[in-house]
Amino acid sequence: MLQGIGVEVREIRLPEDLVEVDGLIIPGGESTAIGKLMTRWNLIEPIKEMVSQGKPVWGTCAGMILLAKDIGGLDQPLLGLMDIKVKRNAFGSQLDSFETDLEIKGLGKPQFHAVFIRAPFIETVDESKGVEILATLPDNRAAGLDESNTAIVVARQGNLLATAFHPELTNDPRFHQLFLSMVE
Repeated sequence: MLQGIGVEVREIRLPEDLVEVDGLIIPGGESTAIGKLMTRWNLIEPIKEMVSQGKPVWGTCAGMILLAKDIGGLDQPLLGLMDIKVKRNAFGSQLDSFETDLEIKGLGKPQFHAVFIRAPFIETVDESKGVEILATLPDNRAAGLDESNTAIVVARQGNLLATAFHPELTNDPRFHQLFLSMVE
Protein backbone atom coordinates (compact mmCIF):
# COMPACT_ATOMS: atom_id res chain seq x y z
CA MET A 1 0.00 0.00 0.00
CA LEU A 2 2.81 2.43 0.88
CA GLN A 3 4.72 1.64 -2.29
CA GLY A 4 1.50 2.30 -4.21
CA ILE A 5 1.45 5.88 -2.93
CA GLY A 6 5.13 6.42 -3.70
CA VAL A 7 6.78 5.68 -0.36
CA GLU A 8 10.11 3.88 -0.03
CA VAL A 9 9.73 1.00 2.44
CA ARG A 10 12.02 -1.50 4.14
CA GLU A 11 11.55 -4.41 6.50
CA ILE A 12 12.75 -3.94 10.07
CA ARG A 13 14.31 -6.99 11.70
CA LEU A 14 17.22 -5.60 13.76
CA PRO A 15 17.87 -2.35 15.68
CA GLU A 16 20.25 -1.08 13.00
CA ASP A 17 17.39 -1.29 10.47
CA LEU A 18 15.67 1.56 12.36
CA VAL A 19 18.53 4.03 11.91
CA GLU A 20 17.38 5.70 8.71
CA VAL A 21 13.60 5.19 8.85
CA ASP A 22 11.21 8.09 9.36
CA GLY A 23 8.30 6.01 10.68
CA LEU A 24 7.40 2.46 11.62
CA ILE A 25 4.33 0.30 11.03
CA ILE A 26 3.95 -2.66 13.36
CA PRO A 27 1.73 -5.08 11.46
CA GLY A 28 -0.94 -7.53 12.42
CA GLY A 29 -0.09 -11.10 13.20
CA GLU A 30 0.42 -12.69 16.61
CA SER A 31 1.30 -10.07 19.22
CA THR A 32 2.95 -12.54 21.62
CA ALA A 33 5.25 -13.86 18.89
CA ILE A 34 6.07 -10.35 17.63
CA GLY A 35 6.80 -9.22 21.20
CA LYS A 36 9.09 -12.18 21.82
CA LEU A 37 10.95 -11.49 18.57
CA MET A 38 11.29 -7.79 19.45
CA THR A 39 12.76 -8.86 22.80
CA ARG A 40 15.07 -11.47 21.28
CA TRP A 41 16.45 -9.07 18.67
CA ASN A 42 16.65 -6.09 21.07
CA LEU A 43 14.14 -3.91 19.25
CA ILE A 44 12.00 -2.68 22.15
CA GLU A 45 14.31 0.04 23.46
CA PRO A 46 15.33 1.32 19.98
CA ILE A 47 11.64 1.63 19.03
CA LYS A 48 10.91 3.50 22.27
CA GLU A 49 13.85 5.80 21.51
CA MET A 50 12.54 6.36 18.00
CA VAL A 51 9.16 7.42 19.42
CA SER A 52 10.81 9.72 21.97
CA GLN A 53 12.54 11.44 19.03
CA GLY A 54 9.11 12.20 17.54
CA LYS A 55 9.09 9.58 14.81
CA PRO A 56 5.62 8.10 14.27
CA VAL A 57 4.68 4.49 14.91
CA TRP A 58 1.44 2.89 13.70
CA GLY A 59 0.25 -0.41 15.12
CA THR A 60 -2.39 -2.39 13.23
CA CYS A 61 -4.23 -5.20 15.04
CA ALA A 62 -1.38 -7.06 16.83
CA GLY A 63 0.69 -3.90 16.46
CA MET A 64 -1.98 -2.01 18.41
CA ILE A 65 -1.68 -4.56 21.23
CA LEU A 66 2.09 -4.04 21.34
CA LEU A 67 1.69 -0.25 21.58
CA ALA A 68 -0.71 -0.48 24.55
CA LYS A 69 0.33 0.12 28.14
CA ASP A 70 -2.39 -2.23 29.41
CA ILE A 71 -3.67 -5.49 27.94
CA GLY A 72 -5.72 -6.60 30.92
CA GLY A 73 -2.94 -8.17 32.93
CA LEU A 74 -1.83 -10.65 30.29
CA ASP A 75 1.87 -11.46 30.42
CA GLN A 76 3.65 -10.74 27.16
CA PRO A 77 6.34 -8.32 25.95
CA LEU A 78 4.91 -4.89 25.05
CA LEU A 79 6.26 -1.55 23.92
CA GLY A 80 3.87 0.06 26.42
CA LEU A 81 3.91 3.43 24.68
CA MET A 82 0.25 4.34 24.29
CA ASP A 83 -2.11 5.18 27.16
CA ILE A 84 -4.76 2.68 26.11
CA LYS A 85 -6.16 -0.56 27.51
CA VAL A 86 -6.61 -3.21 24.81
CA LYS A 87 -8.63 -6.41 24.88
CA ARG A 88 -6.97 -9.13 22.76
CA ASN A 89 -9.10 -11.31 20.45
CA ALA A 90 -12.05 -9.18 21.56
CA PHE A 91 -14.45 -10.35 18.88
CA GLY A 92 -13.72 -14.06 19.23
CA SER A 93 -12.00 -16.59 17.04
CA GLN A 94 -10.91 -16.44 13.41
CA LEU A 95 -14.45 -17.50 12.48
CA ASP A 96 -15.77 -14.31 14.07
CA SER A 97 -13.78 -12.05 11.75
CA PHE A 98 -15.90 -9.44 9.97
CA GLU A 99 -15.94 -6.31 7.83
CA THR A 100 -17.81 -3.06 8.43
CA ASP A 101 -17.83 0.57 7.30
CA LEU A 102 -16.62 3.16 9.80
CA GLU A 103 -16.82 6.91 10.23
CA ILE A 104 -13.23 7.91 11.03
CA LYS A 105 -12.36 11.35 12.36
CA GLY A 106 -9.97 13.05 9.97
CA LEU A 107 -10.46 10.74 6.97
CA GLY A 108 -13.60 12.36 5.57
CA LYS A 109 -16.10 10.66 3.29
CA PRO A 110 -16.81 7.99 2.28
CA GLN A 111 -16.74 5.74 5.31
CA PHE A 112 -13.69 3.50 5.61
CA HIS A 113 -14.24 -0.19 4.91
CA ALA A 114 -12.55 -1.96 7.85
CA VAL A 115 -11.45 -5.61 7.87
CA PHE A 116 -11.33 -7.13 11.37
CA ILE A 117 -9.47 -10.45 11.66
CA ARG A 118 -9.45 -12.01 15.14
CA ALA A 119 -9.19 -8.40 16.19
CA PRO A 120 -8.63 -6.58 19.46
CA PHE A 121 -10.36 -3.39 20.48
CA ILE A 122 -9.50 -0.56 22.84
CA GLU A 123 -11.49 -0.75 26.06
CA THR A 124 -10.35 2.57 27.53
CA VAL A 125 -8.14 5.52 26.67
CA ASP A 126 -6.53 8.12 28.91
CA GLU A 127 -7.71 11.34 27.29
CA SER A 128 -5.86 13.34 29.99
CA LYS A 129 -2.63 12.04 28.39
CA GLY A 130 -3.68 13.21 24.92
CA VAL A 131 -5.22 10.03 23.52
CA GLU A 132 -7.79 10.91 20.88
CA ILE A 133 -10.50 8.47 19.82
CA LEU A 134 -10.82 8.53 16.02
CA ALA A 135 -13.38 5.74 15.52
CA THR A 136 -15.63 3.40 17.45
CA LEU A 137 -17.52 0.37 16.30
CA PRO A 138 -21.02 1.45 15.23
CA ASP A 139 -22.65 -1.66 16.74
CA ASN A 140 -21.25 -2.76 20.09
CA ARG A 141 -23.06 -6.09 19.92
CA ALA A 142 -20.34 -7.43 17.62
CA ALA A 143 -17.93 -6.88 20.50
CA GLY A 144 -20.26 -8.43 23.05
CA LEU A 145 -20.77 -5.02 24.68
CA ASP A 146 -23.94 -3.36 25.85
CA GLU A 147 -24.94 0.28 25.26
CA SER A 148 -22.91 1.54 28.22
CA ASN A 149 -19.57 0.50 26.66
CA THR A 150 -17.88 1.43 23.41
CA ALA A 151 -15.50 -0.62 21.28
CA ILE A 152 -12.83 1.89 20.29
CA VAL A 153 -11.13 0.76 17.08
CA VAL A 154 -8.89 3.72 16.13
CA ALA A 155 -6.94 6.03 18.43
CA ARG A 156 -4.06 8.46 18.18
CA GLN A 157 -1.71 9.82 20.82
CA GLY A 158 0.80 12.31 19.48
CA ASN A 159 3.01 10.40 17.05
CA LEU A 160 1.32 7.05 17.79
CA LEU A 161 -1.56 5.64 15.76
CA ALA A 162 -3.46 2.43 16.53
CA THR A 163 -6.03 0.57 14.44
CA ALA A 164 -7.80 -2.63 15.49
CA PHE A 165 -8.31 -3.65 11.87
CA HIS A 166 -6.22 -4.11 8.72
CA PRO A 167 -6.32 -1.05 6.41
CA GLU A 168 -3.76 -2.72 4.13
CA LEU A 169 -6.37 -5.30 3.10
CA THR A 170 -8.45 -2.70 1.27
CA ASN A 171 -7.85 -0.60 -1.82
CA ASP A 172 -8.31 2.58 0.22
CA PRO A 173 -4.98 4.34 0.92
CA ARG A 174 -6.36 7.02 3.28
CA PHE A 175 -4.95 5.51 6.49
CA HIS A 176 -1.56 5.10 4.88
CA GLN A 177 -1.76 8.71 3.68
CA LEU A 178 -2.67 9.79 7.22
CA PHE A 179 0.38 7.97 8.55
CA LEU A 180 2.54 9.52 5.82
CA SER A 181 1.31 12.97 6.90
CA MET A 182 2.42 12.11 10.46
CA VAL A 183 5.85 11.17 9.09
CA GLU A 184 6.14 14.36 7.06
